Amino acid sequence: MILGRSRRGRVGSHRAGGAAPASLGVTQATAVGAADGVDEAAPAAPPVARWSDPPSAATATPVPAHVSPAATPTVPGPVSAGRAARTTARGRVLTREGWPVPGASVTVLAADGTQSARAISGGDGWFTLTGLPAGSATLVLAAPAHEPRATSVVVPDAASGRGPWAVGELRLPRHGGSDVPPPGIWAIDVAHSTISATAHHLGLSAVHGRFTDFSGVITVPEDVTRASVEVRIDATSIDTGNAQRDEHLRSADFLDTARFPTLTFRAFGVQRGAAGWVLAGDLSLLGSSRPVQLQLSYAGSGPDPWGGTRAAFSATTELHRNDFQMNWNQAVGIGVAVFGTTLKVAIDVEAVLQLDPTVEP
Repeated sequence: MILGRSRRGRVGSHRAGGAAPASLGVTQATAVGAADGVDEAAPAAPPVARWSDPPSAATATPVPAHVSPAATPTVPGPVSAGRAARTTARGRVLTREGWPVPGASVTVLAADGTQSARAISGGDGWFTLTGLPAGSATLVLAAPAHEPRATSVVVPDAASGRGPWAVGELRLPRHGGSDVPPPGIWAIDVAHSTISATAHHLGLSAVHGRFTDFSGVITVPEDVTRASVEVRIDATSIDTGNAQRDEHLRSADFLDTARFPTLTFRAFGVQRGAAGWVLAGDLSLLGSSRPVQLQLSYAGSGPDPWGGTRAAFSATTELHRNDFQMNWNQAVGIGVAVFGTTLKVAIDVEAVLQLDPTVEP
């Protein structure tokens, strides 16, 4: 007897994150010919197996008592292994200045444009994406009041055993923002601004202080490189959180506020630097004027609840007390003084656009 048999089968493809294919089609044809002329009946074709059909009692694989049936793979063979090796990603959405962005939508699109995963950042900016297939993808960020962003990424294979994919920090600029403020005259809002300085104490720790009374105006023309800044600081408003130390800082050993009650800073023109803007100006302190360069960044502008427009700036620099004849110190050991000679200055400014162009600092 000569027996011939052919089998044909096709498994429908499915996308990550979507439903399983509706059916697994199996057909079988058997031809039987007998050399002696005696016909035999062909065996019956097996029933069509569908993924949506529950397994019969005779063919179902027992599930151990400690495993939930819902966690048991529904796709047999290598497809099941592929689904199990999905990647988990974790990252954080921040503003350009490093503040958390809550409520940001983080979406990963597969190479064919279908959505692989989506998450919403929490109040601290952190998000977690699960079930990501490995390969090339597009990461899309969107948040209220911020510019959307799309980035090409490569999702690592979870089977590599490296653990969750650390996406890192993702920065979003404010909506409608640019790297330069709108033209106009901007008055510094002291209630929402800070001018602070940090000194090294005993060669060990840092002492922080700030000025609580100051005023200033920022003038931005159409050509931003010609912008000007003028700030006046009440030297007596120094506050380090310790009354005895503050009185010493006001004395002739340091600020000598009885003779020089005001510090002034004036700058005319800004230039682009390697890491943002550079604002060059002159600082007058203790009757001496010295050139100072501020590393300046512009955080953006937008409306406030009172019908005005506000802009935010930050700047840093270092000052050396010896440049201003502020030489008092007390040695506590070889090479160790009570206060270091370098001051680290940090400035955060919120300014309000003025409708009256005659505003003065």
